[in-house]
Amino acid sequence: MSSIAPPTCDTAACEGRPFVDGRKVLCNGIVSDWEGPVQEVYAPIFKEGTQEKILIGYQARMAESDALAALDAATASWNHGRGAWALASPAHRVAKIQELVVELKKHREQIVNVLMWEICKTSADAAKEFDRTMDYIQGTLDAHRELLGGDNAFKQIGGVLAQVKRRPVGVMLNMGPFNYPFNETYCTLIPALLMGNSVVMKLPNVGCLAHICTMEVYARVFPAGVVNFVSGAGRTTMPPIMQSGKVDIFAFIGGSKAADALMKTHPEPHRLKACLALDAKNLAIVMPDCNLDNAVAECVTGSLSYNGQRCTALKLMFVHESIAAQFTEKYCAAVDKMKMGLPWESGVKLTPLPEPSKPGYLRELIEDAEAKGAKVINGLGKQENGAFVRPSVLYPVSKEMRVWHEEQFGPLCPIAPFSSLDDIYAYLDETTFGQQASVFATDLTKTGALLDVLANNVCRVNLNMQCSRGPDFFPFSGRKSSAQGTLSISEALKVVSIEAITAAKDDSVGQQGMLALAADPACTAVTSLL
Repeated sequence: MSSIAPPTCDTAACEGRPFVDGRKVLCNGIVSDWEGPVQEVYAPIFKEGTQEKILIGYQARMAESDALAALDAATASWNHGRGAWALASPAHRVAKIQELVVELKKHREQIVNVLMWEICKTSADAAKEFDRTMDYIQGTLDAHRELLGGDNAFKQIGGVLAQVKRRPVGVMLNMGPFNYPFNETYCTLIPALLMGNSVVMKLPNVGCLAHICTMEVYARVFPAGVVNFVSGAGRTTMPPIMQSGKVDIFAFIGGSKAADALMKTHPEPHRLKACLALDAKNLAIVMPDCNLDNAVAECVTGSLSYNGQRCTALKLMFVHESIAAQFTEKYCAAVDKMKMGLPWESGVKLTPLPEPSKPGYLRELIEDAEAKGAKVINGLGKQENGAFVRPSVLYPVSKEMRVWHEEQFGPLCPIAPFSSLDDIYAYLDETTFGQQASVFATDLTKTGALLDVLANNVCRVNLNMQCSRGPDFFPFSGRKSSAQGTLSISEALKVVSIEAITAAKDDSVGQQGMLALAADPACTAVTSLL
């Protein structure tokens, strides 16, 4: 690998760095000082002229007993469905979520700055993550209002008068990722709270500081035990929580092997409601009649936005052999033009990688592919220094190579030529992934058979555009090992709740009883009039 200049920060820029003192814990509604082991949190950026990384905060390294204390607080808050939050009216919970938004927005500047320094999102992307999260919360509130409208309707069928409502499930274990630590976590956290569940939230080891900034907010807004934070090593803190059998909902974004390992430790896995967004190896399929410039532009952005550290990134590109030479030439030129720099610098597209082990892993994939016949074909490929890793374009890749099968989750761009759709189908037959695909063609009617097959193997097919999650109103899911459950603004509310029916005979006595319950402000099981 060739060397480039490492990510360094001059004195003026260093003065704008955040410092988040995470030597504290949020448990049972109280933020208390942490006296135990601490992990220093560094930005993957060096001080100018040194090999010294920049300290930007601390994280508490909790033990098994600390994690179980957080779980006990959530369990006590739920109290078998008798807790204050579980029994609160929908209007009260809505008001509390709205209060949370007001308080979070006061911390916007701090959280955006933390996202830039800790996980090296560009300033625009960091701001977008915060703002999109606030938009997601508002969308969830709107969807919740519509859900309540349906819940409040009475059903009269077959001599039975009933009302069907969505009720909370219990205690959620929420584990978000490093790459979207704020947004992805809130996509399940907010619906869970809105529906009346209590939560234990495991902070990602990389990307923890954005959450630590919010501890006092959660302590002020919610009743004791409704939201509890756990930080430190997941292998230490998560198994005992799951082994307790007290977790009812498991919201997890990460690798399928880690999810499987945790779920297997639950003593009653059949009752565990899982909402999992897992590995993905999204395909780009570039047909011979495509608009080449558009295909290249979308594939560059789709494969390398945020350094390729997105589950929805294009991670394997199939290009028809008749245009492979033209595509790779244009693609490599565009990749090598991408500006690398620090997140706050103007025009930057490539930033330092926050995971310390990622550069070494990408080197392994490149070496394996080269040993089996692929080459790095872009001029600036195979260049790195510290957390700076320029993208490498591998061509031609084949199924003998690790990069064909593994989710690289970084700036490594494999391209495979194909001669017929049978090559695509063969890949789909063998892959363990099934999230999304992108198809690039001018005459889409010629791709109908391909699109039908893709729709039965992935959960979103994108036409002449890169893969993406949004808009958040669309369902976000996956087949095979890419997901369990569906996330969207409306679907997330259903994932973290369960239908419960209050029913009576549809006669005068039953109707009078239902009317009395509907008029009783202390009852939330029946809440509207006939």
